[in-house]
Amino acid sequence: MNIPKDPVMLLSYINTQLRDFYPTLQNLCKSLNLDEESLCSKLESIDYCYDKKLNQFI
Repeated sequence: MNIPKDPVMLLSYINTQLRDFYPTLQNLCKSLNLDEESLCSKLESIDYCYDKKLNQFI
């Protein structure tokens, strides 16, 4: 599966996936075969961090 490369588009895509399909970031990463650390780093580059309670990047 191709995910967006642009960090802002990636943010939107990941948060939508988390909201609609995945109860945790770990589930999403496992299902989409993504490296969680790399994903978080890319979104941290635009000042977003994962919030476990909300299950989204804020």
